[in-house]
Amino acid sequence: MKSNESLQKDVQEAIKWEPLLNAAEIGVIAKDGVVTLTGTVDSYIKKTEAEDAAKKVSGVSAVVEKIEVKFGDWGIKEDGDIAREVLNALKWSWQVPSDKIEVKVEKGWVTLEGELSWNYQKDAAKTAIKNLLGVKGVINSIKIASDVKDAVEKADIEKAIARNWSINDQDIHVKVAGNRVTLSGEVSSLFQKDEAQRIAWNAPGVWFVDNEISVQYDYLMMD
Repeated sequence: MKSNESLQKDVQEAIKWEPLLNAAEIGVIAKDGVVTLTGTVDSYIKKTEAEDAAKKVSGVSAVVEKIEVKFGDWGIKEDGDIAREVLNALKWSWQVPSDKIEVKVEKGWVTLEGELSWNYQKDAAKTAIKNLLGVKGVINSIKIASDVKDAVEKADIEKAIARNWSINDQDIHVKVAGNRVTLSGEVSSLFQKDEAQRIAWNAPGVWFVDNEISVQYDYLMMD
């Protein structure tokens, strides 16, 4: 079992272990598995790296991200310039059909809209732009509408989950209704919950994934 203090320390060390973050001033608050990240960083990529690092720590059941991105004079860009760089980055990403994505930029926040066939393309679109200077945040509103017309195979998703070493011994249940997949059950880490969702999205024909898996971990009730 972990105490709140122990979990807080583990997350702090995980963040400091990342090369991009070892000098960043990021605050960590842990309470019964819920980790809140605070502070200020000078790039959006650092914000996402901190969140990803926290999610991978054993005992973390949820992450509340309150990190702000603030640039010095060197990092400030006009929204029009950011929009052009975003469009260019999407164009050069071979995983992203850039002609199907609409881009909006407001005060450094980038909104992606449109319709793609696969969720990995949606994720790739966000990845392609998170390193860009001037970006404060990304709202990924791209929808998935698979070109595959075959029915989603529940058994195929279950087998894929069983093959994955990190979650094959977890209590995960799969339900399929049309193009929607619902995951339920219990796992022991937030990383495992996200991994189960990623696997479900890889199934041909999936348009929606409802991830209702709960993260269960034993905590010592102490501050």
